[in-house]
Amino acid sequence: MARRGYIFTNKAESKKGILSTFLGTLSLAGLAAAIYLTFIHQGEAFVKYGVAGVLCLFFSAAGLALGILARLEEDKFYFFAWTGILLNALALAGIVFILYAGVHGL
Repeated sequence: MARRGYIFTNKAESKKGILSTFLGTLSLAGLAAAIYLTFIHQGEAFVKYGVAGVLCLFFSAAGLALGILARLEEDKFYFFAWTGILLNALALAGIVFILYAGVHGL
């Protein structure tokens, strides 16, 4: 009897990992939109772009925490957990770079 490659498991994706990926995507999209709109206005950053950046900071911090918690769960698939961690870390790195560039005048 030939094996067909079926694997029966009760594992599922973590809801925290999916939410982490969603928050990371939202943070990166919001940050990219704020950067693009600032670029369109010749570098004049309005207050609403700063507020969007702060919201992206909170979303990415919460998403990173959720991604780490999702990764710590047992008997789950970890694709969305790792994706959420990566996206939120990229968003946080982008925010840190923007702050660093603003302080040092890059």
